[in-house]
Amino acid sequence: MRTRSEKKTKKKRSKWLRVFLFTIVFIIAGISVYGYTVYRSLNNAVDTMHAPLEREKSEKRTEEISLKKAEPFSVLLLGVDERQGDRGRSDSMIVLTVNPNQNSVKMLSIPRDTRTEIVGKGTQDKINHAFAFGGVEMSMATVESFLDIPIDYYIKINMEGFKDIVDSVGGVTVQNDLDFSYEGTHFPKGELKLNGEKALRYSRMRYEDPRGDFGRQLRQRQIIQGVINEGASLNSLANFGDIFTALGNNVKTDLAFEEMITIQSKYKDASKQMEQLQIAGQGTKINGVYYLQVPQEEKARVQSALKQHLEIQPE
Repeated sequence: MRTRSEKKTKKKRSKWLRVFLFTIVFIIAGISVYGYTVYRSLNNAVDTMHAPLEREKSEKRTEEISLKKAEPFSVLLLGVDERQGDRGRSDSMIVLTVNPNQNSVKMLSIPRDTRTEIVGKGTQDKINHAFAFGGVEMSMATVESFLDIPIDYYIKINMEGFKDIVDSVGGVTVQNDLDFSYEGTHFPKGELKLNGEKALRYSRMRYEDPRGDFGRQLRQRQIIQGVINEGASLNSLANFGDIFTALGNNVKTDLAFEEMITIQSKYKDASKQMEQLQIAGQGTKINGVYYLQVPQEEKARVQSALKQHLEIQPE
């Protein structure tokens, strides 16, 4: 029998997957309540979010992926700190592999300081710098190389503008497990109701957290879960125009509206079984810069698990 702590851990592991499906939540709830008006607004928002890439087919894929055939696929979730006049860096890089045949999802958070080759740049650097050098395309190529798997889709969330999404649903409620202060705001332990600005600060702190980047990733998942909970409620749907505008302004993906519908219909049972993978490494400094060095054996272990889940035959 699972302990309460284990149940909470399993629940948290599903949170980042739900950001991948959160527009679908609005489809289901919105159509049933507001009908065509909500559907049309959502469709417009998804059109705004849709940002296909000028990217050649992945060398890791021998055949085109087919969502209609319910084939296993992968998606890269990028939480990006974008500010005016600055492309920014990816604060969070999370890879999801979804297998409808096994009704399961595997989720891997890649530490931002991981040292690897930046594909297209020809240098060894922190993996989150790939976005600063070459945007989504370079991030996807670098993660593909690091994990030796295809990255089929991406979803990018602008963390600076994410506060607009939080405010559009009326704020979020989180359970804080660490007493800390950040950028002039105190966050005591316990249940907190956060507006957009405070939610952004809450999700950014990492240096005072003994868990480092892993603790920050947990808080980011809490905020996203809070948005989903509020966004799916009837009270928030009364402000669906503000919600869809905030989504359109701050979320980008190469998934089209029809592909989202297909995922909802053919892959929805996959979220019932979640597994979070972790990748271990050793912190070190090179020329005064901190990196996380991941041993080859550890990379091979994670790569093997993801390949098996994507049903990719080993070479």
